[in-house]
Amino acid sequence: MSVEADAGRLRTEADEPGWEVDPDDDWGLAVIATVGRQLRLRREAVGMRAGDFGRAVGYGEDLVYKIEGGKRIPRPEYLDKADEVLAAGGLLAAMKEDVAKVRYPKKVRDLAKLEAKAVELQLYDPLSIHGLLQTPDYARGLLRMRRPAYTEDVVERAVAARVARRAVFERDPAPEISFVLEEWTLRRPLGGMAVLRGQLEHLLKAAQLRSVELQVMPMDREEHAGLAGGIEVLKFEDGSSVGRSPAVANGRPVSEPRQLRILELRYGIIRAQALTPRESTAFIEQLLGET
Repeated sequence: MSVEADAGRLRTEADEPGWEVDPDDDWGLAVIATVGRQLRLRREAVGMRAGDFGRAVGYGEDLVYKIEGGKRIPRPEYLDKADEVLAAGGLLAAMKEDVAKVRYPKKVRDLAKLEAKAVELQLYDPLSIHGLLQTPDYARGLLRMRRPAYTEDVVERAVAARVARRAVFERDPAPEISFVLEEWTLRRPLGGMAVLRGQLEHLLKAAQLRSVELQVMPMDREEHAGLAGGIEVLKFEDGSSVGRSPAVANGRPVSEPRQLRILELRYGIIRAQALTPRESTAFIEQLLGET
């Protein structure tokens, strides 16, 4: 099979930081190993050497071997180009969906699985607008504040993971979801005023969902039960629950009734101290008018 070499510089591992496979992610390792094996088998079936294939797709031979060996996560455009060069008829490109899931951090995928099963979610984040409510632009602005700074590739990976988690709102029947947001998080223009305005508009749309209750904790409250940190409580159809908070079990997920009771007690008090859902919607509308 003849190949026209790419005149540009071939990509190397240094050009793609953040595309390694998490060594503790068994599922991700298995997926990437399978994808790599299929890429190698297809390349060998058409009689193309790794170096020739690399030049055709714009990658160095060493990086091609690492992808085929399950050591690197292939980019979506790599799979598209491989499908074209190897005349795979869409079979290689079709693997992009599973590969995209591997790119999400394992802890995010695990959390998304729990959210997908929960029938009720109680969520309070004292530091930022909760991830399930973040627009892509707001999430991007928030992640770019991290120090040491994330690479743009890592930022986009995290943004994609947060957007994917929003599928919880599309379930039928939808779970009951309660959010408590801090007023200051609604005022800080991370990413710029236009980004903040888009975020506030998104919150107002989310607040209209029948399964969502959104409350704001004003900054002028003299009492606040949430100063010990964020709270997440997920309840499931079988009556079981799991919760998490920095103030309980060092932030590890807990399911023991005594620890869950503490989390639910604190969350209940926080909700009582915050504005009602109707008052919160009016408050966000006022902030939007000022932005």
